[in-house]
Amino acid sequence: MSAKGSAIKEVIKVAEEAKAQVVDIRFTDLFGTWQHFSIPVNEFTEELFKNGIGFDGSSIRGFQQIHESDMLLLPDPSTTFMDPVLDISTLAIICDIYDPVTLEPYSRDPRYVARKANNYMQQSGIADLSYWGPEAEFFIFDDVRYESTPYSSYYAIDSREGWWNSGEDLGPNPGGQIQAKRGYFPVPPVDTLQDVRSDMMLTLQAAGIPVEAHHHEVASAGQSEIDLRYDTLVNTSDNLLKYKYLVRMVARRHGLTATFMPKPLFEDNGSGMHLHTSLWKNGKNVFYDKSGYAQLSETALYYIGGLLKHAPALLALAAPTTNSYRRLVPGFEAPVNLAYSKRNRSAICRLPTFSKSEKAT
Repeated sequence: MSAKGSAIKEVIKVAEEAKAQVVDIRFTDLFGTWQHFSIPVNEFTEELFKNGIGFDGSSIRGFQQIHESDMLLLPDPSTTFMDPVLDISTLAIICDIYDPVTLEPYSRDPRYVARKANNYMQQSGIADLSYWGPEAEFFIFDDVRYESTPYSSYYAIDSREGWWNSGEDLGPNPGGQIQAKRGYFPVPPVDTLQDVRSDMMLTLQAAGIPVEAHHHEVASAGQSEIDLRYDTLVNTSDNLLKYKYLVRMVARRHGLTATFMPKPLFEDNGSGMHLHTSLWKNGKNVFYDKSGYAQLSETALYYIGGLLKHAPALLALAAPTTNSYRRLVPGFEAPVNLAYSKRNRSAICRLPTFSKSEKAT
């Protein structure tokens, strides 16, 4: 039996042993958002992995037109996890997208694009492995309202931590609101969301995501960060979507709303996503040079040069909304300089100096 065949039998066994009642079929759209539908566990068979399951590609943003709408999903047995936030016992699995006519991987499937990038790196001979470690910041709000009509448009958010609530009747008002740009690392009771973030962290771990730390971020109004341990490109991408899903779900469980919107508050820090990365070959860090600037090798500097050269194009992916550019302004620790630098958080390529070891470079 092939390794894949063994893996398929194993995940079916996991579903049985976990007494899963539902299997949630998930895939990623062109914009990096999870989509899903569910099947009863008795339909979770080896035939499903062989034949796949169809869906309407014309109803997914950026995919197919109506005259060529049929698309195919093939589950990846390495991606299963028991969903820790749903009331009904549910096993989730991430799928790859295929064209049902050619049976070729779908060119707009982000997982396929990530695999192509990884294969290109390996074929170049520069590296055989890359690691990625995201730090995705988010806000946790008590209240979120918005409206867009032919005659008005607005959104309004609220948070007990927000500085604007220091004089409000909150029935009662406990005080201790965080001033703008002063939210980094305060202990409770100023940090009102310690237990919420801990719940998020433990839920992430229950779903198989390694977590390094969580903390309150710089902005007021519940800005938070949970740091994930680095992994390979496709695994990190899957984990990041799982992370955003679980953060939002745990917040909702507490009667709160989590948002990864870049700049929800005027005159306070916005939310970004630092992305740590390194290339490895034959077990050695290609980016490391003990005598180089910030312990960087010539290859690492060329890598950074490519990021700087192509930064305008990369903004289409890294800053895809008008709200993104409300964040990219001086004075709020945002990367506004097209440069690389040690310790400097205003550079788009910041080189951390917490450690000078090969593993940390």
